[in-house]
Amino acid sequence: MWRGERPQAGRFREFTQADVDIIGDGSLPFRADAELAVVIAKALQALKIGEFTLRLNNRKLSAGFYTAIGMDDAPAVLRIVDKLDKIGAQQVESELADAVGASRKQTKKALALAQIRTTDASFAEQVRDLLEGTESNELLEEGLSELTEVMNALNEQAPGTAAADLSIARGLDYYTGTVYETVLKGYEHLGSICSGGRYESLASAGRKSYPGVGLSIGVTRLLSALLDSEALRASRQVPTAVYVTLRTDDDWNAATATAEQLRERGISAEVAYSADKFGKQIKYADRRGIPFVWFTDAEGRHEVKDIRSGEQHAADPMTWSPPAEDLRPQVIRG
Repeated sequence: MWRGERPQAGRFREFTQADVDIIGDGSLPFRADAELAVVIAKALQALKIGEFTLRLNNRKLSAGFYTAIGMDDAPAVLRIVDKLDKIGAQQVESELADAVGASRKQTKKALALAQIRTTDASFAEQVRDLLEGTESNELLEEGLSELTEVMNALNEQAPGTAAADLSIARGLDYYTGTVYETVLKGYEHLGSICSGGRYESLASAGRKSYPGVGLSIGVTRLLSALLDSEALRASRQVPTAVYVTLRTDDDWNAATATAEQLRERGISAEVAYSADKFGKQIKYADRRGIPFVWFTDAEGRHEVKDIRSGEQHAADPMTWSPPAEDLRPQVIRG
């Protein structure tokens, strides 16, 4: 993927994401929202990255609630409330008053809605309690029903992975219903590692629309953040598995041919540029994290040394291979 806006920490110009979308032709049953939530929860479980919470809301629920309490510009309210975690409740109150003319009572109710968190469908009762006799509306009831269905599906098929969080709004205006964000336990500072939602009118051709629901895991962002925080680390810093030494400077062509035999079989190999003392060449490989050093004597006999264990034995560049875990760098828990 390529990002159109300005890159910044954790938001790269070029990046990789794992993406799943379900697209309808003219219409898309709501059940797709529930299916997608279950799919992504199970995918994240399979990655074994640790405990996570899939936080869900529904824009219909939020917009219907704001309308019910007299805040007519629901999209503007959503955009402001979505900044709650970044700017805090006091600043949100101030912006709601300035931008949409909300009264103090309205802002208190909007903030109270955003503070509802449940791991089951009990959020619906809390929302109705907040209305205090104020008449509900069709949009709010539709949002409550849809979010209840998604939460029930997750609790049945991927228990312990989801929470209804009515502060979630997602900043992109094209989301129309379910919205998802995912936080990794212990690494909440990374923000959402997987997000998305329902969009009714993003894609269209003439009068026909193609509603959809989608979720994306920001692979590059997630891995870079986990590596930076040392929750994950690389088993070595370079792809090279074998460092081919030089006995003399005249051996460079032969050493390069040996390296090429290894490379042709998928083994990353690097050749020394000068025939320093073997101890110096070994130290160079060790400093770079290259696990194996290759030697060739005057008669053309080959030996390979694992510089971690010190074990050294005869080897044929046409048949020798490192252990599978050493063939390429591995990402491991820090």
